[in-house]
Amino acid sequence: MEAHLTEWLNLGIRWIHMITGIAWIGASFYFVWLENNLNRSNPREGLSGDLWAIHGGGIYHLEKYKLAPPKMPENLHWFKWEAYATWLSGVALMLVVYYLNPSLYLIKPGVELAPAMGIAIGFGSMLAGYVAYHFLCDSPLGKRPALLGAVLFVLLIAAAYGFNQIFSGRAAYIHVGAIIGTIMVGNVFFTIMPAQRALVKAIEDGTTPDPTLPAKGLLRSRHNNYFTLPVLFIMISNHFPSTYGSQYNWLILAGIAMLAVLVRHYFNTRHDSSKYVWTLPAAALGMICLAFVTGPSMKAASTEAPKAAVITYAKIPATAVSGHPDVAKAAEPASTPAEPAATAPALAVVEFAKVNSVIQERCSVCHAATPSSPLFSAPPAGFILDTPEQIKAQAAKIHAQSVASHIMPLGNITQMTQEERDLIGTWIDQGAQLN
Repeated sequence: MEAHLTEWLNLGIRWIHMITGIAWIGASFYFVWLENNLNRSNPREGLSGDLWAIHGGGIYHLEKYKLAPPKMPENLHWFKWEAYATWLSGVALMLVVYYLNPSLYLIKPGVELAPAMGIAIGFGSMLAGYVAYHFLCDSPLGKRPALLGAVLFVLLIAAAYGFNQIFSGRAAYIHVGAIIGTIMVGNVFFTIMPAQRALVKAIEDGTTPDPTLPAKGLLRSRHNNYFTLPVLFIMISNHFPSTYGSQYNWLILAGIAMLAVLVRHYFNTRHDSSKYVWTLPAAALGMICLAFVTGPSMKAASTEAPKAAVITYAKIPATAVSGHPDVAKAAEPASTPAEPAATAPALAVVEFAKVNSVIQERCSVCHAATPSSPLFSAPPAGFILDTPEQIKAQAAKIHAQSVASHIMPLGNITQMTQEERDLIGTWIDQGAQLN
């Protein structure tokens, strides 16, 4: 029952996080678009521009004041709770998913780090990230946006690399996202909202508003706008083990984040000119390149019967061949004088019974119709490995998550050995036959 309640708690918080995140990011995108598309030619006195729009069967007329109207309206909507609710629900989700079971989800297998220390590093990194960002923005570097952006990018990727040394791949990605999210909500709470309150108070007091404060708030809003696409990728990344499961996951994150910023920059500037239109095909090409370079070194499962060709040591490490009792070298074929080393030693066909034994011991504890692990009341992601047919059907996913990367079993809780991973990989490479 505890696992069932935890799952529903996870679902409820995740749903709230998604809803509030959509509201926050949608508002961010809309107001940047609005700012970029204002008609600034001959605005009436006191305005910096206006815009006419149609949506949902209605026509709207929006006006932006240079600072504020002579008299403040009675009802003024403040965009803040979307940001606060998104951050609070995100932290709550981290508590439920990563901090309730840090040994399983947070700490990288093989790393000797106390769970409490891992949690402290996670929380501390969010605070340190915002403090460092705020200091850099208020320093002379803040007056050079491009250089500031480059420095922030390098620091965030350095954090991703550092997290990868002690956290699981998914936890490393999520904590980079948590740093960015904390920076974004910190911008709202410590810069944007105070600037807006000062503006409103000046109007109410009949004094001249300080134009530097709204300008500073607008700059931080633009920063938040550029942060959104990388954060959105991080939010969905746990569904794609070829990204966070790679040993170079921090470089993959760097590549995708850079492409996301390029795409965002095009949409932020396309009202002015089309000189950044090249960023869209460049981003598409970049994603294709990332998909290619992150491909597994060993080919994925094939449903075809294996041919008579031998399996070479280029596919299976020599240590795995010589060290594992279930994968033995077959007798070497006779070499011809013309081709003394044309054929590599053959490997014996791996029996499914031995693979099935490993999967039932190491994987089906969680991935069964009725998991025996107390951590789950249902198989994660509906991934079931009870029968030979189910195992064969899921061979490609097993390869991606347990052979090409080591993200499964979670936290290696069942202590799957490298030899067992090699055994499964060899079986898949031979065609995943149920012999």
